[in-house]
Amino acid sequence: MKKLFTTLGNIWKIQELRERIVFTLLILLVYRFVSHVVLPGVDATALGDNQKSGILGLLDMFAGGSFSRVSILALGVMPYISASIVVQLLGIAVPSFQKMQKEGESGRNKLNQITRYLTVAITAVQAVGYVKTQVPAEAILIDPTLFFVLSTFVLSAGTLFVMWLGEKITDKGIGNGISLIIMVGIIARLPIALDQEIRSRLVGDGGGLIALILEIVALFGVVMFTILIVQGVRKVPVQYAKRIVGNRQFGGVRQYIPLKVNAAGVMPIIFAQALMFIPTTLTQFFPTLQNTWLIQFSDPTSLAYSLTFAFLIIAFTFFYTAITVNPVQMSDDMKKNGGFIPGIKPGLATSSFIDDVISKITFPGSVFLAIIAILPSLAVKFGIKSEFAHFYGGTSLLILVGVVLDTLQQIESYLLMRHYDGLMKTGRVTGRTGVPAANTTGSSAVI
Repeated sequence: MKKLFTTLGNIWKIQELRERIVFTLLILLVYRFVSHVVLPGVDATALGDNQKSGILGLLDMFAGGSFSRVSILALGVMPYISASIVVQLLGIAVPSFQKMQKEGESGRNKLNQITRYLTVAITAVQAVGYVKTQVPAEAILIDPTLFFVLSTFVLSAGTLFVMWLGEKITDKGIGNGISLIIMVGIIARLPIALDQEIRSRLVGDGGGLIALILEIVALFGVVMFTILIVQGVRKVPVQYAKRIVGNRQFGGVRQYIPLKVNAAGVMPIIFAQALMFIPTTLTQFFPTLQNTWLIQFSDPTSLAYSLTFAFLIIAFTFFYTAITVNPVQMSDDMKKNGGFIPGIKPGLATSSFIDDVISKITFPGSVFLAIIAILPSLAVKFGIKSEFAHFYGGTSLLILVGVVLDTLQQIESYLLMRHYDGLMKTGRVTGRTGVPAANTTGSSAVI
């Protein structure tokens, strides 16, 4: 405990770090305040119980409840995330985007600008769909046509405002702004979910205090397991040849390439969830299909749903890892810098070796990721309320763990630069990249 208070005191002593933390907290406070502002022309009291489920529930979770509240920030950061994914995929398939990725800072600025423009386009389309399908007609107080035009504009401006807040946190705050905004939205649902769970356990035949304590212990174990998966890396040794320039010697050192066990992050779960909602959507549009085998996929706690969901996650993990991790480029970069893997010839042999290592560690990583994804369904089977069960795994827990680790990594880098002890007695905090804290300006990828 003394170590904790000493570390917190050291954090507050560093003026730049203190200002960044305060700035981040203020921006997040502004975001949470604005997220409760309802669209103009909507009667908030007429919304009633507007809780969402399925894919809409996932969007509501990312938006911190703004989606179900019909807030001006209802679309949240999802259009920006969608645009980021599209630009990332274009960087794999389109040569001009690949060229921009290799241009350093100027190339990243161009890609960021393209992402912003694409965000505007996606937001406009999603705003039209949201106003048409998610706002109850009885809650609209003004002319429907005027409301449609006004709400589309306000929702688009709201998403751009959230994107601006995220970029401000990344530039002048601590951590990745967009990721922190998503994390705050998820955490905002925790008090309500925990209150519901406590009431259900302590009232009636809910199991009592013992059952509640066992749930908390199980949640702690799941969080530790998730951290293990997020932090897991396979270190590939790289030896750099010695070079003599003038009277100085360069190279001759051994470093490591940290290959992530879960290099795909949370994206396989998001892709798999999108596909798993297709059968439910089909049964809604075609009522005759409700009596077929497709109805099994309407229940996330069913065995068929869980097995199919797990299989899709494993498949998407391999797919997303294959398109985001390029062994050939890693081999070429290593060769250009005079590095080689001991016992492996440079060039094709090195890329084949890296590809083989990635394949071997991706399979257990994908299986563990699938287990984490279906844990909420298992928690519901054991009598845990669905709201609280979301924190036992899935997208929400992976995002929470990843964002917290990335933020702690940046905080530790400030402490180490000022010659203070790090956040841990032994070792170093590593973010989702698997690399120890090294700088204070870099930002992690969204989600």
